[in-house]
Amino acid sequence: MKKTYNIQEIMKLLPHRYPFILIDRVLELVPDEKIIALKNVTINEPFFQGHFPGAPIMPGVLMVEAMAQAGGVLISTSMPKEKQGALVYFMGMNKVKFRKPVVPGDQLIFEVKILKQRLKAVKMSGIATVDKKLVVEAELMATFGEKV
Repeated sequence: MKKTYNIQEIMKLLPHRYPFILIDRVLELVPDEKIIALKNVTINEPFFQGHFPGAPIMPGVLMVEAMAQAGGVLISTSMPKEKQGALVYFMGMNKVKFRKPVVPGDQLIFEVKILKQRLKAVKMSGIATVDKKLVVEAELMATFGEKV
């Protein structure tokens, strides 16, 4: 079953709030499988004040964080009902590669897929594209805590 989520629905699943919620919409979600989410990159982002003045580039670590947030939505919606509401914690990243800079006006599209799911941990692969060109790729690991 494919689903979409707007920002209000995303904020019900993630604890992040401005200025640290880094995905704007879920375009497609297939629980236990994959998510496609987007972030509109605007000059109004607070990090552009210092990264870099005169040549704004989105920090790579924030692109990976946005990818992890998309993965968090995927994990949250894939949990059994009794576990839903538990916080998802980012545990690690491997094979991270930054391919192209991301600048204001770009629209990042994240596609995150579950590779392995265990009792308390999930391994995912993710890519981010701008205009169908690869800008970031990574493997991500996450765990979940107690229900809040």
